[in-house]
Amino acid sequence: MNPQTSRPIFVIGCPRSGTTLLQQMLHSHRRIAFPSETRFVHTSYDVRHTFGDLEREENRRRLAEWIVKGEDTKFKVLKLDADAVIEEIVDAPPTLGSALATVFRAYARGHGKPRWGDKRPSYFRRVPMLRRMFPDAQFIHLVRDGRDAVSSLKRMPWYHGDTFSAALTWREAVDMGKRLARRLGPDTFYEFRYEDLVAEPEPELEKLCVFLGETFDPAMTRAYEHARQTVPSARKWHLRTHEAPNTRNVGAWRDRLEDWEADLVEHVLASRLVDHGYTLTGVSRPAVANLARYHRLAAHRWRSHRAHGVLERLSQAREPNPVVSRLAGPVPVDDPADEG
Repeated sequence: MNPQTSRPIFVIGCPRSGTTLLQQMLHSHRRIAFPSETRFVHTSYDVRHTFGDLEREENRRRLAEWIVKGEDTKFKVLKLDADAVIEEIVDAPPTLGSALATVFRAYARGHGKPRWGDKRPSYFRRVPMLRRMFPDAQFIHLVRDGRDAVSSLKRMPWYHGDTFSAALTWREAVDMGKRLARRLGPDTFYEFRYEDLVAEPEPELEKLCVFLGETFDPAMTRAYEHARQTVPSARKWHLRTHEAPNTRNVGAWRDRLEDWEADLVEHVLASRLVDHGYTLTGVSRPAVANLARYHRLAAHRWRSHRAHGVLERLSQAREPNPVVSRLAGPVPVDDPADEG
């Protein structure tokens, strides 16, 4: 077996960049289990100190019950036996990463697959956290035209930002992708474009599988079959996953953004759009007031990220246990790739 094929996989990117589609494609691979967003990885990390020394069984149990039954998690989407998972976490090595890996390994085992992954767009801001817990992980960054990502994000009922914050989020995501590519290297970090994925799914997924150390599975191009069973119709913003991959919404920003928004977004993202192979349309220079507002927000976020970094370093110094997962190797299931 290729040693890479047991490494955890994390999908990152600006929200509304096609990460749910990619998650469905990866889950359709016969060896990879990739659930919907669970929301217990970053949240449990942020409150890890409240559980105390995980060498103590009662503290591991409190952590397990928080992951499985906490109001801030979405453990139920995994459809696992809650009590059984709690006991598995209690019996696992006494680290946060081990507890989280136990849950994902149980999910993979339930699907008869030896490998697991997790998807959350905002993980692009939490890669250091993920690498602390899963140092052998691989990261996939999916990039979409920033103008389309912004126009789509603004239409989401759960998004409470504006055009300025959406454009800045895309900028932060692609800037982080550039840094990660340099720091992590081609064995750990892979970046490609949403537009290429939907235009030519098979060759793009074949290249992705080479990075992952997996054999391409044609079922990945039919992920819509799985999405129709698992993605609720009530989530209208994800209904495109019920269709075969297509380019119908590529360039939709031209109809969705107001003129002032298009001027601003293309102007402030121009160099990054070009770097990722997108063509500029030559919009008008945005109003000075709009540019000033964008740059004020960028400065505010920079200060916020710096402050968070200081607090995180202090937080790490107070950890009673290591956070790294001590569960390694493939999930112990019958591997369909070895059959026949």
